[in-house]
Amino acid sequence: MTEPSGITRRDFLRLGAVAGPAAIVAACGWDGGSTLEPKLRAFSRINDWVGEKVFQSPTRLAKEYPVSARTQMENFPSYSITYNQTGSFPSPASLKDWALQVGGLVHKPLRLTRSAIEAMPRVTYTVKHHCVEGWTAVATWTGVPLSTIVAMVRPTEQARYLRFDSFDSDYYNGWDLKSAMHPQTILAYAYNDRPLMMNHGAPLRLYSPIKLGYKLTKYLTGVTFTSERPGGYWEDRGYPWFGGV
Repeated sequence: MTEPSGITRRDFLRLGAVAGPAAIVAACGWDGGSTLEPKLRAFSRINDWVGEKVFQSPTRLAKEYPVSARTQMENFPSYSITYNQTGSFPSPASLKDWALQVGGLVHKPLRLTRSAIEAMPRVTYTVKHHCVEGWTAVATWTGVPLSTIVAMVRPTEQARYLRFDSFDSDYYNGWDLKSAMHPQTILAYAYNDRPLMMNHGAPLRLYSPIKLGYKLTKYLTGVTFTSERPGGYWEDRGYPWFGGV
């Protein structure tokens, strides 16, 4: 992957000049209190502007790696709000009844079962996962391009954002439509050539190597197209909204 000349977005993250203060503090579950929180949110707004205006491009693809470069599964951390609170990963009331609801500002709302999603044209890539806490890991993901779903539901002219909801303790976040249409943005149902496991977001998760991990919503239940920008579980606590790498 070719980076822009000069300082890169990842440099911003590592140096803490933009995303660092907001992201690191929020990762610890603290919003900084009444004194620090406004400063964190100011950093977040700057980070979003840099990401959206300077680094985002549909032709900018994350580097792909050989399968031999995969991180050992036991060394790829997994996280969920439910697990953090209870010590067990979340699960819907019944996996056999699970389906993805896609609606909002669209011409054709859909209810998609796992089998229907798996029957669609798929994308498989081996890429590096970036966590806001500083670690990285390489894995292979398989799923349907989100752009395929977008084309099926046909968003209205007013639709500018997408909200992703999950059954993980009300975890959610929002994306801009341009990021959703990136060719490497997928709804993933397989990890390292195996069906997705609960620790990595089964039965379906959002995935993209151009976003930080907290933007890659696991345990998906719904995708809603909106005209106003949704917040997010961590974004509401000070994380940068754009969350790109």
